[in-house]
Order: sequence, then structure tokens, then C-alpha cells
Amino acid sequence: MKNDFFNILNSRYNKMSKGQKRIADYLLANYQQASFMTASALGQTVGVSESTVVRFATEFGFDGYPDFQDNLREMMKMRLTSVERIEVANRQMGNNDVYDKVLSLDIERIRATIENGNREAFAGAVDAIISARKIYIVASRSAAALAEFLKYYFSIIFEDVKLLNNLGTSDLLQQLFRIDEKDLVIGISFPRYSKQTTLAMNYAFDSHASVIAITDSMLSPIAEHASHVLLAGSDMVSFVDSLVAPLSLINALIVAVSLKKEEEINRNFETLERLWDEFDVYEKSDK
Repeated sequence: MKNDFFNILNSRYNKMSKGQKRIADYLLANYQQASFMTASALGQTVGVSESTVVRFATEFGFDGYPDFQDNLREMMKMRLTSVERIEVANRQMGNNDVYDKVLSLDIERIRATIENGNREAFAGAVDAIISARKIYIVASRSAAALAEFLKYYFSIIFEDVKLLNNLGTSDLLQQLFRIDEKDLVIGISFPRYSKQTTLAMNYAFDSHASVIAITDSMLSPIAEHASHVLLAGSDMVSFVDSLVAPLSLINALIVAVSLKKEEEINRNFETLERLWDEFDVYEKSDK
């Protein structure tokens, strides 16, 4: 959040008006609930006017209440424990049909990813991938599943792809210590952000390697030093990370790369098809 908002809130608390203190007290104690409140609802809850809430946001450096709310939600995603995430999800779900609600939210995440996507960053990422000598894919925890998917297909296209997932600091740095400007590191991380992935991204930047961040926000710690940032929504549902939009983005990345490496892919698949047939890898239809 901008300039560590809550530290600033505490440092300026004694100089606030009574109305501002009411807002500050509520935010400090209930930031999870506040992140989903309109300015009017927050004002009614603490007993001040909507305009007082809006002025409060702008006085702390935000471009109006929507900007303040967006930043509050980003902070919430980074701070919430798994238990708190379940509580927030329960409030979001209410008495709604879970099947419809979850699938509808995932559709909205994909739609938002399309609408807010940076095509220039996407094209730049594709070019960086194609020109890299070695490709390292770094992820941890639930994001490791996305990294596995990406590595599976990139290994068909490229000769030298390494997957670094769920490694300790020592093992991670041991895998990365030879990287230079000819190499590429792809980091995948969503709230709660992995410190190991952030460490890898920072090390790659310091080593002058190309860096691609696949994450949910420009405020994400892995976005800070990335050459190319690819964003996809991943709002939380219970303790489960929704990775539908990120997976769709990664799928688009694989397809875009494959279109530029068509000849190599055709040769590789011709070889693989012979091997799969020789060793009877796949079930065959009797028809």
C-alpha cells in the first residue's frame, strides 16, 4: 500500500480531527471489511459523512476513494491469514449458490484480465522468451502448479528450461548463480506472495537477466524489477487461490510463443509422436 499507509496512519493519528480518528480506528481494526465498503457505507458505519471519507482518502495521497479502496484490497490480500481469508470468502458468498458464484467470479477475472491486459508487455515477454539462452521458471506453493504447466510445454519448444519450485534459499541461489544477461527468469506469484520467488526475481535483476513477472498487480513484490509484467486477476475464494485467469494468461503465452517457433515445434512433435507410438504411451482407439 502507498508508503506503508498504516504506519503513516499511526504517526499522524494525534493530529487528526475527531471524524478522521473514527475512520482511522475502524480501518486499523477492520481493514478487511473496510476494503469492500463504499465511501457511503464506511461513513455510515463510523458516523461521518461520505465526503469526510473521500477527503480522508485524498489527504493520505490517494486519487480519490476508489484508488484508496483498491490499495486497501491489495494490502488485505498480502496480510490475510488462511483463517481470515475463509471469513472474507464467507461474507462474499453469503447465501449464494457456491457453484454459480465461484464460476461466475472466475469468468469475471478472465474478462478483467482481457480488458486490463497490456498487449505491449505481452509481446515483449514473448520476444524475451524466444531470444533467451536459458529459461528459469520460479514459483512456490499454489503457483507451483502454474509453473509445472508452463514448464511442460516450454520443454517441448526449448532445449534448456529449468523449473525452480518450492526450493529453499540455498538451493534456489545455487540454481541461479550462473545466470547473466543472456538468460531469462519467469517468476509466478500471487497473494500471499512467496518471499523465495521475490528473492529469485531480485537476484535475476541484479544479474542483468531478463525478468518476466506473472502476477496480479503492479504492487506485487515480484513486479518491482521485472522487465515485463503480465497481470491476471486472482481474487481469493476461501483458502483456495483462484488461478483460472493466470492459467489462461499462461496458456496464451505458450500459444503466442509456439506460433513464432512453428518449425521447431513441428520437428519436435514428429520425433515425440514416433517415440510415443514406439513405446505405446497413449491409449489407441480400436476404430
